[in-house]
Parts: sequence; structure tokens; C-alpha cells
Amino acid sequence: MADAPGMQLPLRIEGLVVEAGGRRVLDGIDLEVATRGVTAIIGPNGAGKSTLLRALDGLAAPSAGRIVFGGDAPRPRRAFVFQKTALVRASVARNVALAVEAEPLAAAERAARVDHALARVGLSGRAQDAARRLSGGEQQRVAFARAWARAPELLLLDEPTASLDPAATEEIERLVAALRDAGTKILLVSHNLGQVARLAEDVVVLAAGRVAEHGPVDAVLRRPASDAARSYLRGELPWPSFDASS
Repeated sequence: MADAPGMQLPLRIEGLVVEAGGRRVLDGIDLEVATRGVTAIIGPNGAGKSTLLRALDGLAAPSAGRIVFGGDAPRPRRAFVFQKTALVRASVARNVALAVEAEPLAAAERAARVDHALARVGLSGRAQDAARRLSGGEQQRVAFARAWARAPELLLLDEPTASLDPAATEEIERLVAALRDAGTKILLVSHNLGQVARLAEDVVVLAAGRVAEHGPVDAVLRRPASDAARSYLRGELPWPSFDASS
């Protein structure tokens, strides 16, 4: 099965407002993403990072603004991987098959997609195991297999390694890089600055529901230009050669 081509760029977000619980979670987001590969989204808790991903996936309805994919191209084929994996009480293979159940595919093609996805995440030998009995890292690999089975043009990742140990985190990062290299555009929410540096081409800093800064990963992490980015980065783990006062 061929891997998906990348989605058409740029992705433009114009004046996006999303309200929840009586407050503006996203307060007029203006953003253009034109880079291939991984765009990381960072910022303090409550900045609106997860809500932005949900709006891009159609799970959060904006009250104002719009999202334009690749110059009014059709909404790209998407997949979403959350921090907490939700698996049904069934086999690993069945959980992956659910991702393509609604697609107009012949049974053989659907089965081929599942087999291909499980091979890509290293779980071919666990296909008939009970998904909920896997380790946390293995369950997250099942989530990535579900994403892979959809051959997504756009992959949304919300803290996919936040609850994993270092070995499982390394494995998930390998899968993110493989999907990136297969042509999928990825938006990654992460508080792990080392992970952002390893995977991302550019970084968006959100603060109070707005874009505080957007630029190449090295420039934003080492030489942040905005007060909001400097303030956030000072609160994270020390970054090599990072000068938050510049």
C-alpha cells in the first residue's frame, strides 16, 4: 500500500475564535503554516493548544474565523492521536480496522491496510492480542497504527508521549518521523522541548489563545523574539545554549 502524499499547503488560519465554558479559548488565531514535515505547537497549559487541534479536526466548532487548507483544497484526510489512548475491548487488529471501517474499500484492501499499519508500528505479531492488555507504549503504537491505516495527509498529535517512559517515547518519536518522511503533514502539541527540537521544522508558541510567535525551531527555542515565548521557555527544562534574555 502506498503512503499518503502530503496535504496541500499553506494551511491558513484566519481570525479563529473558539469559545468554551463562557470564555474564549482561542481568541483570534492568525497563522500560516507553509512548511512540510512537523510543526510543533507549544505554550503554557490553558493556551489553547489542544483546542486548536480539535478545531482543525472539526471537533471544536469556531464561533468566528476560518481554516483554509491549501488554497481552498478539500479538507485533507486526517488522523488524530491523543495523549490517552482509547481502545475498544477487542483485538489489536480490530482496533486498527475500526479506523478504516467507514471507507469505501473492499474487504481485502481493508485487511491489507491493517496489516501494513501493524507492520509499520512493529505489532504484526500482536494482531490477535487483546488491545487493552498491552503496555502503555504498545497501546499508543496501536493508536499510531490506526492513524497509519487511514494514510493521513494531516496528522494531529496531542501530547502523544506525555505518559510514556523514555524507551516508549523513543519508539513513538520514530513513528512520528516515519510518518513525516512518508509525506504526512504533522501538527504536534508537546511540552517536551527536546522532542520538539528532534522532530519539528517550525514552532508555534501559543499564549492566552493567541499566536505569540512562529518560526524555525532553532530560532524560536534558542532565540525567542516575543515576551510570551521567553516567559514560557524559562519555565521549562534548561535548553542547551538557550538564552531567554536575548
